[in-house]
Amino acid sequence: MSRTVWTGRRHRRAAVIVAATLAVSTVAALGPTPVTVVANAASPSSSAAVAGALVAAASASTSDAASVVPDRRPVAIAPRTAVKVPARVGTVAPYRFATKAYNQWWAKLLMARAHGWSAPSQFRCLVNLWDHESHWNYRAHNNGSGAHGIPQALPGSKMRTAGADWRTNPVTQIKWGLGYIDSRYGSPCGAWGHFTQHGWY
Repeated sequence: MSRTVWTGRRHRRAAVIVAATLAVSTVAALGPTPVTVVANAASPSSSAAVAGALVAAASASTSDAASVVPDRRPVAIAPRTAVKVPARVGTVAPYRFATKAYNQWWAKLLMARAHGWSAPSQFRCLVNLWDHESHWNYRAHNNGSGAHGIPQALPGSKMRTAGADWRTNPVTQIKWGLGYIDSRYGSPCGAWGHFTQHGWY
């Protein structure tokens, strides 16, 4: 073999190896691919085939990498739906306004809610007390002393602290009367006990 031919083959082999090396570097930079190529640089023809395969793999890797890039476009988020809270339902007594049953129903409710007096004995003491004082009549008035209303507040204007409608609203009178009993006697039975001994509370 002449020196010229040998030199030409050596240059072609070197060129193929350089191309293959560049292709392998490109594939490595792009990440792992499903293609595995075994390079055999023994002959120029096989080296060229290897280089072509590597370049093809690199192109495939590039397209695959592009296909798995996550979509970074902003995602529309639905606004929160406002929840409508139903309005609070007012408490309504199941009796006709200002009757004895109506007034006692409110008294029992307020005793438990505002003062924690839920025992039946406490309610019985209150019934006994205000039966003697006013018979649960919100318009009851003592001309001699000036005591007024269901709890017989003396004077009646004291009940203004529970509401401006103290003259016409039995519930306002009951609120004031329960507060008075709580502050002076601690409970309806305490007030009733005082009444039985002294005739007043």
